[in-house]
Amino acid sequence: MSVLLSVLVGVLAAYVLIYYSLFKGARCKSNVTLKGKTAIVTGSNTGIGKTTALDLAKRGARVILACRNKQKAEAAVYDIRKESGNPEVLYMHLDLASLTSVRGFAETFLKSEPRLDLLINNAGLIASGRTEDGFGMVFGVNHLGHFLLTLLLLDRLKQTEHSRVVNVSALLHRLGSVDFNLLNTLKDLVTGQSYWHAFRAYCHSKLCNVLFTRELANRLEGTSVTCYCLHPGVIATEIGRNMGVLQKLFSVPMSKLFFLDPEGGAQTTLYCALQEGLEPLSGRYFSSCALQNVSAHGRDDALAKKLWEVSERLCGL
Repeated sequence: MSVLLSVLVGVLAAYVLIYYSLFKGARCKSNVTLKGKTAIVTGSNTGIGKTTALDLAKRGARVILACRNKQKAEAAVYDIRKESGNPEVLYMHLDLASLTSVRGFAETFLKSEPRLDLLINNAGLIASGRTEDGFGMVFGVNHLGHFLLTLLLLDRLKQTEHSRVVNVSALLHRLGSVDFNLLNTLKDLVTGQSYWHAFRAYCHSKLCNVLFTRELANRLEGTSVTCYCLHPGVIATEIGRNMGVLQKLFSVPMSKLFFLDPEGGAQTTLYCALQEGLEPLSGRYFSSCALQNVSAHGRDDALAKKLWEVSERLCGL
């Protein structure tokens, strides 16, 4: 019995050590208040997006939940208002898989909201299929939809002093690449529709987030708008809700044991949105609330510039 107890204690100790050394992220320690400021958070009806929106609401911001699912978004609005005590939390419909929807969201926002201080491009997925406009689902939602959204709101951001754009990328950008031939012929970054292809597309899309942030910073030089991208950590969220049964049988237990919860996963997003003094680091990549290096592809200015130009063409700009 004592041997078994010793083994159990050893396993528990190893778990705690691994969890806190490899998976448990740093905390955003900023105490800034956001009264009078407006933030948009995409994909904020669940996971780290909802947690991010809640934190901003607690700081007094007017928070727009930009989401596709009306029922889930309205439930999130109710939850956030109740927990934060802030009535200035509202839902606006946004389907990033439809460029028409992105344009409609931007038009509605610009007509109704006089300022924009924070644009947090948080939404992301791993899924097969195509967007309304025929793009690969992962590329269309994770990169192209956010690219268009940001450009449509850029003038409003420039009108607000010290505004920020925060793009949620991932460590998996290191496995990504951008094949412009595939984009031109298949309107996607992968050639198939299997889960493996969806995973590869996710890696490629996260590299696109890094490259977009880099080129955006170059184009915003001399303005009061800065931008940042980040790896939120390995998080137990609904990002893999479109996984097959076999993938979920493996990933769900692992996520419960080791991955960050949404509160932990939101910390680097909040750091990039709120931390004072980050302006000289515009365009850079963060993880665990600290500056980190990106892959060689992620530092390629020529690649970033070409992706921007191709994305403009694909969006019809």
